[in-house]
Amino acid sequence: MSEEQDPLRESAAPIVTEPVPDLQLQMLVRLVGQDPQAALPITLFVGGGLLYGDLISHKAWKTDWARSLRGVDGPGAHLLERFPEQVDEAVSDKQGRPVPQRLPQWIHLRDATSVVAAGGPVVMPLWRGRLTDVSGWSLGKPDSSLGETEDSRRL
Repeated sequence: MSEEQDPLRESAAPIVTEPVPDLQLQMLVRLVGQDPQAALPITLFVGGGLLYGDLISHKAWKTDWARSLRGVDGPGAHLLERFPEQVDEAVSDKQGRPVPQRLPQWIHLRDATSVVAAGGPVVMPLWRGRLTDVSGWSLGKPDSSLGETEDSRRL
């Protein structure tokens, strides 16, 4: 068999694949998005670390985000006054005409805690991430007593 006919000797060019978000997680994010007051405890595996908090709607995240921007101090803080509205305008301009509702591409958490092997937990009031970066998830948050000894729980 010649090299040209050998299927094992195909081109070494890389195959480009696009990350695909978990359909069930997308549906859950869309469900929570229907009620700006809703919040569900969730644990995500992102970038080799654990991230947990309350899954909230984009609208709730945007409201809290705008409120947090108003609390920023220092030179240039005045630049943030209209930033949330400018983002909304840019998104509207980019989308142009109304588009049919598609599945969400972003996930939003409130009171998020990130845990990685190389350090202690990092707590963030708000977190936003791409659903394609989530490699696993579970409803609920980790048991805070994990890693504790029986004696330390009695104290």
